Amino acid sequence: MNHHAQTPELQPLDEFNTQLAANVHPIDWTPPTPSGRYNLVVIGAGTAGLVTAAGAAGLGAKVALVESNLMGGDCLNVGCVPSKAILAAARVAANVRESAPMGIHADDPRVDFAAVMRRLRQRRSEISIHDSAKRFRDLGVDVFIGKGRFIGGDQVEVTADDGGIQTLRFKRAVIATGARATALPIPGIDAIKPLTNETLFSLTELPRRLTVIGGGPIGSEMAQAFARLGSEVTLIEKSSHILSREDSDAARIVQARMQRDGVRIQTHARVLRFEQLGSDKVTVFEQDGNEHSIAGDQVLLGIGRAPNIDGLGLEQVGVRADSRGGVQVNDRMQTDNAKIFAAGDVASKFQFTHAADYQARLVIGNTLFFGRKKDSNLVIPWCTYTSPELAHVGLLPDQAEAQGIPVDTFTQHFEGVDRAILDESTEGFARIHVRKGSDKIVGASIVAPHAGDLIAEVTLAMTHGLGLGKIAATIHPYPTTADAIRKLGDQYNKTRLTPRIATWMQRYLRWTR
Repeated sequence: MNHHAQTPELQPLDEFNTQLAANVHPIDWTPPTPSGRYNLVVIGAGTAGLVTAAGAAGLGAKVALVESNLMGGDCLNVGCVPSKAILAAARVAANVRESAPMGIHADDPRVDFAAVMRRLRQRRSEISIHDSAKRFRDLGVDVFIGKGRFIGGDQVEVTADDGGIQTLRFKRAVIATGARATALPIPGIDAIKPLTNETLFSLTELPRRLTVIGGGPIGSEMAQAFARLGSEVTLIEKSSHILSREDSDAARIVQARMQRDGVRIQTHARVLRFEQLGSDKVTVFEQDGNEHSIAGDQVLLGIGRAPNIDGLGLEQVGVRADSRGGVQVNDRMQTDNAKIFAAGDVASKFQFTHAADYQARLVIGNTLFFGRKKDSNLVIPWCTYTSPELAHVGLLPDQAEAQGIPVDTFTQHFEGVDRAILDESTEGFARIHVRKGSDKIVGASIVAPHAGDLIAEVTLAMTHGLGLGKIAATIHPYPTTADAIRKLGDQYNKTRLTPRIATWMQRYLRWTR
C-alpha cells in the first residue's frame, strides 16, 4: 500500500515532508516480533499515546505502541506545531505594519506565502524527530506501524500497511487514538471540498478570499493569521461574539483586534448551505432573519470534531463509546473493561495536548501500579493563540455560581502595567476570581500578548492551593507583564484593610508618634 496515498496532509512531498514521513510513518519499518505478554499495549501515537508509552517503558514496563497513520498525532502534524508556525509568521507581518508608534517606519511587508509554508514544513520536520518511530524504539518501546483493533480478551491485532498481521497480548491496554475533523451535515459541503486543519497546512498558495466557519480557537487563530498574511477573510460565527466559551470581555478584545487586522466577522449567523459556482465557493448563511452569501476561493471549517473510535473492535471487549463523547471512562480514565483505559482527545472534553499529556501520566500510574489518581483533580489551563492571546484556567463567575461558589473578582488592565505601556501592548487585562471572602483562586482569564505564559503562575497557585495573597507576597521582576498578576494580589490585600482595621491602625500610629 502506498503510504503517501493515505496521508494527503503531507502534501507537497518536498524534502521536509519526506523527512517527516520517514520519522513518523517509515514505510520501510520492520516491526518487532512480539513475545510474551505486554504490561501495556497502547493504540495511538499522538500525545497521550507517546507519553504513556515512553513513561511506562522508562519505568521498566514491556510496552507496545501501535499507530496506523502519523506518529505525533494531530499536535505535530496538523495541529499545534504547524498552526503556531503560521501564527508566528503572521505576527511578524503585523508587527512590521504597526512599527510606526515605535518610531520605525517600514513599507507594507511583502508576504511570500510559499516561503511561509516552506518554513512551517521545515520546522515541523525538525520537531518530528522527538515523536519518531526510531526514537521510541530506542526508548525500549516495541513500535508497530499499522491498524490496531481488539479481538477479544487480552489481545490486539495489528494489520500493517503491507497486509501483514501480528497479535499482541496485554495485561493492560490504553486507547489513545485521538479525534479528527469531521464534515458537518450542511447541504453542498461535498461540492465545495472545504479545508480543515488536516488539509489547511498543505496549502502553497495564499487564498485571495477565505471564508472561515466557526469562531472557536481554530477558526479565530487561522482567520487572523490569514488576514495578516494578505487574504480577505470572512468569519461566520453563530454566537454573539467569537470564542463564546471564554470570558466575554476578553473575547471581545480579541474580536476587535481581529477586525482591525481586516477580518470581517459575521455574528449571530447560521450557515444554511454551500454552493460551487464556477471557481467560487459560496457560503449561504442566515443572519437577523435574512439570507446572505459570501464567495471565497477557499472555505475553512473551524468546527466539527469526532473521536477516532471506528474499527477498534471496542464491542469485542465491552468498551462503551459514541461518536460525540468518544470512549466512556471513569474518573481514573478506565473504561467499562477494567483492563482497558483511554486518554487524550478520544476520551476527554479537554481536547488539548497538555491535557492529553497529564492524563497519560495518570494512566501510567493507574494501569501499572494500582494508582487511584483522578482526572477531575487536574487543573487544566488553556490558551487561544490569537493576537492578543486569550488564556483561561478554572471557572468563570457564572460557572462558579452554578456550583454554589460565590466569588470576588479582581481585574488588572494592562494599560496600568509599565512594561505593557513600553511595549505598545496595553490592550487586555488579567482577571482572577477568588472564593468570596477569601484569597482562594477558583478561576482566571488573561488576554494579552503572552497570556499563555502568564496563566501558568495562576495554574501553579491553584494546583498547590496557594492563594492570591501568596502571589502578592512573591517578588516579581520589574518591568514585566507578569507584574499584572502581582498587582491583582495587591488588590486583594487592600480588601483586607477594612474601615475598622484602618481606624485601629491610625490610632496606633498616632499613639506611637
